Amino acid sequence: MSRPLPLQGITVVDLGQIYNGPYCTFMLAMAGARVIKIESKGGEHLRRRSVVGGAALPFAMLNSNKIFATLNLKSARGVELLKTMVKRADVVIENFAPGAMDRLGVGYEALHQVNPKIIYGAGSGYGRTGPNKNYPAMDLTVQAMAGIMSITGFADRPPVKAGPALCDFFGGTHLYAGVMTALFERERTGQGRLVEVSMQEAVYASLSSNLGLHYGSGGQAPERTGNRHGGLAESPYNVYPTTDGHIAIICVGESHWKSLLSVMNRKDLLEDTRYTTLKARVEHMDEIDDLVSHFSSQYNKQDLFELLMINNVPCAPVRNVDEVVNDKHMHERRALEWVDHPMYGRVCLMNSPLRFQDSDLLPIKPSGELGRDNQEVYGQWLGLSDKELQQLIQEEVI
Repeated sequence: MSRPLPLQGITVVDLGQIYNGPYCTFMLAMAGARVIKIESKGGEHLRRRSVVGGAALPFAMLNSNKIFATLNLKSARGVELLKTMVKRADVVIENFAPGAMDRLGVGYEALHQVNPKIIYGAGSGYGRTGPNKNYPAMDLTVQAMAGIMSITGFADRPPVKAGPALCDFFGGTHLYAGVMTALFERERTGQGRLVEVSMQEAVYASLSSNLGLHYGSGGQAPERTGNRHGGLAESPYNVYPTTDGHIAIICVGESHWKSLLSVMNRKDLLEDTRYTTLKARVEHMDEIDDLVSHFSSQYNKQDLFELLMINNVPCAPVRNVDEVVNDKHMHERRALEWVDHPMYGRVCLMNSPLRFQDSDLLPIKPSGELGRDNQEVYGQWLGLSDKELQQLIQEEVI
């Protein structure tokens, strides 16, 4: 018999938008929490992208297993209803610009007065304090400000953004961690608190290899190292050509290097002083890459991957997005599932990356239409009558 998921019985009021807040609340929902997604009558920004082809998929990915309600927080009655929700909830999540919730009269201090046990999770680009707090905080701008763009790409070319929305998702993941930590504390003390996460601060630790290179070279080393190690401290460490694409190869220990030379039929290089130590190999990185590239270009990426794996050489074929979407391993673990979405058709959606022993993964309940669950939220949960609901609709509160 499956154990209940850890957050069963926890209610979350989700005011998140785009990626940051919604990813945090997605993980809360998939860990068993009841997540009520509150949107304006026009829908949150990510939903609005649905008019542009496949742009609907991110909304579907991040909003599975949530309850959907509309609410006009610019109306006095809307503010009153949100406060009524907060009295009955455990967590509030938002990732508006700092100060936006306060201006609406529903910031942390106001909601804390309504419910001193509330955990209020706030995601932002640069934090709620400091000289940069009001800077525009889109993933692209935070990548630029946080140094990610400066270290992405090749030394002889302009900086580029990282392909994924790293800052948004790092921020959302850290926000989940902060909320869970605060919930743990509340179990001990009975007190809620504000938890905030800055996207810039969340990604800083990921610069560690590049920071090591920067400090170690006195700021003289190139910031962008292409597909080589960010600290230029490993070799071989690169993406190498094959007959049908590329393969990533890394040797993090002497045994890996020796195994690679064996597969390459180049055991003669074992005693070559240019390659006998990691330090020597790093100093001759260009030669190493030429050697490995000459070898790898004789194989297709899958055959070479299998050959290197048999010989214990860390590697992976460089796969495209379609290959990842159809990854057998991910589907077998139910990390990915094909779902017939009522609004977007048959799509591949993710489950939570978190696994809790003895608890089954929740089946994916697809995201729904704007305001789909207004009756459930305002009628069943808050106890309003049908007449009151109709009045809220007429007054454009919901």
